[in-house]
Amino acid sequence: MHRFSSVASAALATVVLIASHFLSPRSAKPLERNVAQTQSALPASPQGDGNGPRLPPVSKPAVHFRDISAQAGPATVPHSRSDRRYVLDTMAGGGITLFDCDNDGKLDIAVVNDSTIDQYLNGGDLMVTLYHQDSDSPTPHFTDVTRSAGLTTKGWGMGIAVGDFDNDGLPDLYVTGYGHNVLYHNLGGCKFEDVTKKAGLEVGGFSTGAAWADYDRDGFLDLFVARYVHTDVHHLPNPAQSVGYKGVLVELPDTMEGETDFLFRNRGDGTFEDVSAKAGVNDPHKLHGMGVVWGDYDGDGWPDLFVTNDSGWNFLYHNKHDGKFEEVGIASGTGLGPFGQNYGNMAADFGDFNRDGKLGLIVTRFGSQPASLFWNRGDYFLDTADKAGIAKPTLAPIKWGTGFGDFDNDGWPDILIANGNFSSSMDALPNEPRFAEPLQFFRNLGNRTFEDISDAAGLNDLRLQSRRGTAFGDINNDGNLDAVVFNANGPPSLFINETANSNHRVLFRLIGTKSNRAAIGARVVVITQGMTQIDEVRAGGSYNSTNDTRLHFGLGSCAAMKKVQVHWPSGLEQEFLDVPGNAIYEITEGKQMNRLATFPP
Repeated sequence: MHRFSSVASAALATVVLIASHFLSPRSAKPLERNVAQTQSALPASPQGDGNGPRLPPVSKPAVHFRDISAQAGPATVPHSRSDRRYVLDTMAGGGITLFDCDNDGKLDIAVVNDSTIDQYLNGGDLMVTLYHQDSDSPTPHFTDVTRSAGLTTKGWGMGIAVGDFDNDGLPDLYVTGYGHNVLYHNLGGCKFEDVTKKAGLEVGGFSTGAAWADYDRDGFLDLFVARYVHTDVHHLPNPAQSVGYKGVLVELPDTMEGETDFLFRNRGDGTFEDVSAKAGVNDPHKLHGMGVVWGDYDGDGWPDLFVTNDSGWNFLYHNKHDGKFEEVGIASGTGLGPFGQNYGNMAADFGDFNRDGKLGLIVTRFGSQPASLFWNRGDYFLDTADKAGIAKPTLAPIKWGTGFGDFDNDGWPDILIANGNFSSSMDALPNEPRFAEPLQFFRNLGNRTFEDISDAAGLNDLRLQSRRGTAFGDINNDGNLDAVVFNANGPPSLFINETANSNHRVLFRLIGTKSNRAAIGARVVVITQGMTQIDEVRAGGSYNSTNDTRLHFGLGSCAAMKKVQVHWPSGLEQEFLDVPGNAIYEITEGKQMNRLATFPP
């Protein structure tokens, strides 16, 4: 974590400003897609053709969450501690995911396990805990099935990325950590096997964020892994001789040597090859890698990569379509602060927050450093956090996990941010953020501004926690987007979205055939009377976490969609006409849309 903002020279700020206005990261021609398939999939919509005037803004009723953690069952307490002193224990842990481990239609929860120095030296802890959602419970309830699932590799967990690397229709887990990472192959029925060595994914050092994507569009998921700093658990510094932070004896990462990053190409036979240097994403500067998220920011059909770095500039890797990437972080405007500052960057997520058809970015940071909301202007990004009403309330907290999600189903993506200091020892300092901090929820007002309604939304009704990663998904299949949050030194929090309004909504589950089976990288465009929305299927993001891969769209007052377009990684395009909302749909590449369920009124 970068404890202090260091302002770059005026010359650097000028270079950034000039580059932001004149440099285009898109050097290749747009992707030439296959001929579109247009299908009238479902009964006609009662909404009309949508060619008239735009609908008036949707009303903004209350958004409300209820923390059901105590009743829902995720109660396993990790072997951790709050008074952390070393970089290893202040930064470790944080990853969480919502995914369906057995394809029963109900989301399950996996949480990486934090540890302690002593625990690790004695063999470590199970690197991940798996909570399976009970099939016979009328309300969401989860059971710890970690050991019966075969998730028994020990170590010190950090992050988690979910993706189907062998295209067998079952989600696999990649868990990062200190010392080693682990690839769990899903055998079916929520049973897993450690295939790390067999797959060639043995990574040492201090790994942080990871995310899957088919960067070369060959139909198999590849894996990017960021790494943080070089530290040796057997030779830790003496805290009594540490300068510390404002008198508190904690080890600081600012001057520590970093580690390189990895990109592993999937050979299609269950093994991977290291193409990091050849692809140009190995980070030879050894910056302190943190969050990882893939997204096609320039809309050319090829996944690009954003990596947050602590105490350094962020990387935005533009996919050149030939197996290589061009790093355009500073030139694009996403690498530094608005005046050339190096920040302690944490997490990031892509989202079209202003519905202009281009993916913007939210980036979280250390304390006394505001979050950035980057508006994608086509050839550069503009940080609009100040004008959007996000910069000021996010200045003080130490911010970790974040993401876009339409939690009130009005068609405008909102933002949730998880906060918490890195050690409870910091509570001794009167003007520092607390170890346990409130969650922040910013409601999208539809005009590139947001309203902070964190407390009113019920996210901070119960005892505050020191939060890290976040994952979003519809846990109870009612059409409302829910959230799970990693808590340091405690079980995760589970927030059920109880927002009650008349807005409509839809979920899409995508299955690739020529594309990778999990459809990672597929883009869905939803067109209703008065608005067009886009989103992409991703397999990693926030702070070292992974959302449910089903895409959720709020439809506002529109009960049906005029068009649903799917742009598959293979290049195929499909279009479905007059699709009713308030349902869960499954779309298999090249086939008709299938309605799986309808939402309760």
